[in-house]
Amino acid sequence: MINKSAAALPKSYLFSEVGRRVGEYQKENPSANIIRMGIGDVTLPLPKACVDAMKAAADEQLCAATFRGYGPDQGYAFLREAIADNDYKAFGADVSADEIFISDGAKSDCANIQEMFDNDCIVGVSDPVYPVYIDSNGWNGRLGKFADGKWETLVTFPCTPENGFIAAPPVGKRVDLIYLCFPNNPTGAAATRAQLAAWVDYAKTRGAVILFDAAYRAFIRGDEIPRSIYEIEGARDCAIEFGSFSKSAGFTGTRCSWTVVPHSLTVEGEPLHALWTRRQATKFNGVPYVIQRAAEAVYSKEGAEQAAANIEYYRKNAAAIMDALRGMGYPVWGAEHSPYAWVKCPQGLTSWEFFDILLKRANVVCTPGSGFGSCGEGYVRLSAFNTYENTLEAMGRIAALR
Repeated sequence: MINKSAAALPKSYLFSEVGRRVGEYQKENPSANIIRMGIGDVTLPLPKACVDAMKAAADEQLCAATFRGYGPDQGYAFLREAIADNDYKAFGADVSADEIFISDGAKSDCANIQEMFDNDCIVGVSDPVYPVYIDSNGWNGRLGKFADGKWETLVTFPCTPENGFIAAPPVGKRVDLIYLCFPNNPTGAAATRAQLAAWVDYAKTRGAVILFDAAYRAFIRGDEIPRSIYEIEGARDCAIEFGSFSKSAGFTGTRCSWTVVPHSLTVEGEPLHALWTRRQATKFNGVPYVIQRAAEAVYSKEGAEQAAANIEYYRKNAAAIMDALRGMGYPVWGAEHSPYAWVKCPQGLTSWEFFDILLKRANVVCTPGSGFGSCGEGYVRLSAFNTYENTLEAMGRIAALR
């Protein structure tokens, strides 16, 4: 029998629909010079240190003495230790290497993590939100029926200009699984320590679990914005965190990430670390050794410098987008601690209407905000993951529309 919950999903994933529309326009207009600022895919090459490490690891596979087959269930210790030291202990977060699981993408684990929880759990997400959180829970039948564009049991936390696109915990509502993403995709908002502390207090009081997506942590400037939820007291008892090399080091095609499940995190007396270990051992054979060596190189002196240079390049693009659009009179948010600019559509246009105008009149691709939720209607997301020259060209084209 067919999975009726899966069949009830919207027929096209947001970014697939964007790709389809752009593809159709390009086919009809083959000479159009389209600048893609929609999907959050990086454009700069991998850091040289990572490629060198990958090549060296590949050479190891030629020799029986250094050949690697199946790796450890949680990933190789050399990478888990590097992550613990550089992404957690360096910022005062209490995370040990044996609490880290290496995976092939934060997107995958944000969906797969649900297998530890009953289908009667109530899911809460910000609105607008990265659609994977909703679609994957809907696929698994956790959100009830889908009708009139809404899921029956899903709880949404509206994010608007009035709250700085950062929602506070709900009042008087049951939520068991809370998806948070900071710096945020799609709005670029970055939560303060006090704002995250409010969510941690809520989760501990209600017995909820926070699923914290920190994929964009590398874009945070300064020390005022926390890079990990484990910088917040009590978070180890209520939060799982997802990290990624996709945006921090350009591994979007190379695929490597991690998930932290603290030993102290339990639900109804069940240690989630042990449960996730069992799930991974059953369903996942790990990230290739050569890729894990490449990820380890991100933390070398050369790798860290090269990755930081790439991040700074994208930050420069984000600042150019922000400055240009504000100069044109567009209300814009994000871009400071994020590679995304969240832009209010002009003249009351819907998200898809403005998408069509930018595509067909400026040959610039954005992502319609309505694809991220009802509160995203009337906005679009622009990505800084392009060349600086293309970014400036795109801003000039948008300016010409005014």
